[in-house]
Amino acid sequence: MPPDTMRAIVQRRYGPPEVLRLEQVPRPVPADDQVLVRVRASAVHAGDWHLMRGDPFISRLIYGGLRTPSIPTIGTDIAGEVAAVGAAVTGLQVGEAVFGDLSEAGFGGFADYVCAPATALAPMPAGSSFAEAAVLPVSALTALQALRDAGQLKPGQHVLIHGASGGVGSYAVQIAKAYGAEVTGLCRAQNQAMVLALGADHVSDLGPADLRRQTQRFDLIVDMAAFLPIRSWLPLLTPAGTYVLVGGDFSRLLRALLLGPLFSRLRRRQVVAVMQQPKRADLLVLKELVEAGQLRPWIDGRYPLDKLPDAVRRLEARQVKGKLAIEI
Repeated sequence: MPPDTMRAIVQRRYGPPEVLRLEQVPRPVPADDQVLVRVRASAVHAGDWHLMRGDPFISRLIYGGLRTPSIPTIGTDIAGEVAAVGAAVTGLQVGEAVFGDLSEAGFGGFADYVCAPATALAPMPAGSSFAEAAVLPVSALTALQALRDAGQLKPGQHVLIHGASGGVGSYAVQIAKAYGAEVTGLCRAQNQAMVLALGADHVSDLGPADLRRQTQRFDLIVDMAAFLPIRSWLPLLTPAGTYVLVGGDFSRLLRALLLGPLFSRLRRRQVVAVMQQPKRADLLVLKELVEAGQLRPWIDGRYPLDKLPDAVRRLEARQVKGKLAIEI
């Protein structure tokens, strides 16, 4: 049996990465419907530093803790080994390698162990390391749901991915290609070789002025870095095209969620905002794509658990291509 205590990153107040402290805490005990996972790797993404800082303020309303965090240990993406199973759990066995998304399961991935419902986990892709599996769930699920569900992607369509070198964007390029699209990736000039290596057909670093001169039209635009007004993108769509907003400026994301139907009626283009939903069935889709050689993570750095603040600091500075892994 694992020890009664474990290491975990603990946060007692909102603030910069320095509020994340490595401490020794009691090891959790799984409930009847839960699995205890020995975490071998995790990953960082934008949601982690939003929870860390309590910014935007609505995150405090959603997860509780208006003044101090109600979630002591953050961390959403995990990969590891099943250490124990609750009495009601079926389908998972002790020792099995799993990966999952804890965003609706209490978080807690930045620790040696975490308890999670069996429904939040799936068998790891064959041939993947723990780090490779851990950087998949949140970002790759977001990309999958943005393209397949919100964008209704069909083979042969022309897709523009803004932020193609980031965590979600790097997966979106590959998933769009796996679904038979022709892909143009927008990213900084220094990241274009990476995006081409991921399978993009074309790359560009179009700025706001360039967008106004762009003549090509796209069936689907997926915006991972929403720092331009939605109206800037709509002229680039075909008459039946769809604009999908995934991340970036929170106020624009909120406006897209609230006003998307109005935009769609007034501009005669579909405007959709995506809020990723963790689904075990979609984790299995990712597993199949990885095992088929159609999806692979781009890991831009690996950090031990005690260096998590450094990884978050780098992510906040927008210095990351692909993903950062936390090896535990």
